Amino acid sequence: MKKFNLFIEIVVAKRGDLQEAINSSKHFGIDIEGKVCYEPFIIHDILIYKGMPDSVTPIELALGKNYQVVLDNERVLIKAFSNWQEIIGFNAQRATYNDTTSDGVDELCTKEMESIGWHASEFGITYRTLVDVLEQMCEGTLICIEQEEPYQFSGLGFVNNLDEARDVLFEFCQKEIKKLIAENEDYREDKLSDDEREAAEFFKAIA
Repeated sequence: MKKFNLFIEIVVAKRGDLQEAINSSKHFGIDIEGKVCYEPFIIHDILIYKGMPDSVTPIELALGKNYQVVLDNERVLIKAFSNWQEIIGFNAQRATYNDTTSDGVDELCTKEMESIGWHASEFGITYRTLVDVLEQMCEGTLICIEQEEPYQFSGLGFVNNLDEARDVLFEFCQKEIKKLIAENEDYREDKLSDDEREAAEFFKAIA
């Protein structure tokens, strides 16, 4: 997955498209590639702005006080990190996972992936581990705010192909659980609890 850090990224929109959206008096969004899009937003729309500005407001002020906007001929340069909390709000429902709270990731977006996470926890495989696997092995975007000193991070992950993500997680958990059962005395097959056995059968890690 590629990382889109709002602390450093500048989104570039076309001035004509943005002015047309403002004049339309419709709710619209601006995605991380600078494309202007309209409701209803789809699963792959990762937005840095959502709203309906007053059509009489100058374009450099139209997005609101939390956006830094610079006009450069036909380009509109936008820095959006100051509006991070709002950005979480209007993107979270489409995200594959949410890593913006102090509790970390505790849920995945589809019932199938959530079932994988639930069963995997019986063998000590955390949601954080599953998210690391997604970030390493799947294509997608992690939109975040991240700075080094003092370190700060919050992010929303968007995987491009949810079916592929499901399969990647399943195969990872299956391999890890088979290894635990084979090598870890605490997870020997004849010692498994009912919940552990159910999880092992879910992942086809035992016959």
